[in-house]
Amino acid sequence: MHTTRRPSAVAVIGRGVLAGFGGTVVMTAFQKFVEMPLTQRSESYAPADFAQRVTPVDPETPQGRRRLNYATHFSLGMMWGTAYGIAALKGLRGQKAVNTVFATVYTGDVLLNTALGLYHPTQWSARDWAIDVADKYVQAQGTGLVFDRLLDPAARR
Repeated sequence: MHTTRRPSAVAVIGRGVLAGFGGTVVMTAFQKFVEMPLTQRSESYAPADFAQRVTPVDPETPQGRRRLNYATHFSLGMMWGTAYGIAALKGLRGQKAVNTVFATVYTGDVLLNTALGLYHPTQWSARDWAIDVADKYVQAQGTGLVFDRLLDPAARR
């Protein structure tokens, strides 16, 4: 008789964290090679702004600020992955999981950053909204792809 052991919550959430890192790589590549060349938008320092608002970290050099920006960017992406792992624990996978995680985390992202005075969404243009939603939806899709196709043991059978 063949029995399948269910992975622990820690293992599933750990895979989510890794998937979030992978999804952030996908989003960053999309931004740098597709979105930013099309929109002519410069690099965003919103992650660094967030980190500086909620921590005592205050880089003294532009290079330090850039490092903080990327560290925060990837840390936040891993949090998206954590949410995906939790969704997977609850039985959600594929597009249902991606869309649920995106709707939940994106809404929280906008509300939190607005409450901190970092975002002013009522002043955003339709273009600003489209860029923000597209970039973060790519991140969510990348996270789901990495989790479901690369890190799920069942996908390797």
